[in-house]
Amino acid sequence: MKYNKFIRYCIILSIVLIILIITSLTVGKYEISRVDLFSLLKDVLSNRLSMDDTKAFVIFSVRLPRILMAVIVGSGLAAAGVGMQAIFKNPLVSPRILGVSAGASFGVALGILVCNNAMFIQFMAFVWGIVAVILTYLIGKNNKSSSVIMLVLAGIIVSAVFTSLLSLVQYSADVDTELPSIIYWLMGSLAGVKMTDVKTAFFPIALSLVLLFMMRWKLNMLSLSDEEAEALGLNVKLYRVLIIISSTVISATAVSMCGMIGWVGLITPHIGRMIVGTDNEKLIPVSIIIGGIYLLLIDDFCRLLYSSEIPLSVLTALIGAPVFGILLKKTGGKWI
Repeated sequence: MKYNKFIRYCIILSIVLIILIITSLTVGKYEISRVDLFSLLKDVLSNRLSMDDTKAFVIFSVRLPRILMAVIVGSGLAAAGVGMQAIFKNPLVSPRILGVSAGASFGVALGILVCNNAMFIQFMAFVWGIVAVILTYLIGKNNKSSSVIMLVLAGIIVSAVFTSLLSLVQYSADVDTELPSIIYWLMGSLAGVKMTDVKTAFFPIALSLVLLFMMRWKLNMLSLSDEEAEALGLNVKLYRVLIIISSTVISATAVSMCGMIGWVGLITPHIGRMIVGTDNEKLIPVSIIIGGIYLLLIDDFCRLLYSSEIPLSVLTALIGAPVFGILLKKTGGKWI
């Protein structure tokens, strides 16, 4: 694909994302017109904004934090998906393959059981997500000749162990107070996200995104066999570890802040491939934008479809799976 065409696609997708952000700020149970929105933005620029105003409170304290979180997490998971699919040389791989989601989910449940405090729960989810990947890496690194296959198998083992531990914690939880909290958190939601949460999630995800973006052209080399990549002068083990670390940080942060969110890291890279092809140098930036659009759109549906909010994981699967099937059917799998 020509570079000018790639830039044009990035500009179009960025405009779509900006329009969606503006629309998301205005729609909801409490409707706000675009005139009121731009009036409030004008007040912000002139330092005349008062948070006592109901509209200002709804926009800047309720909707804006969850919109920013949706864009940050969606972009991060999309980039992590591209990275994992490249190093595992499998387009059906998602960031959760190394057990990070299972470990972080166990951390969430354990955090609620020990001390039902939001910051503590987030900390536990992040720590156990990292622990799960470390265990996967330690198990999978024994066989040097088939490290990728060993990592996949190790990820399955670690995921199974942490899923069992999660079930054990759920069995031990109080059915009236703790168990509903565990189930609701694990189903994924952006409700209740505050600007402090956005700030907490932004740094690790942004740092990992920058790292993946800087390594985007090396992903093409990692998609080759290890022998071919090493013959081209690439330190395969180093870059594989860096991509795994970046993807793990993104996934663990996402689960710790928003709960389990599936399909984003799987489907958005494929949509990106349909637009710009398989060149990871172009695929990474396009997938980052598409990931933000996708998760923000899903979150809007979660807020608007019913009187009570639908968990994120429900719609990401209900929408993601059929869309993936349609894309697969129409293209015959050529983009895979």
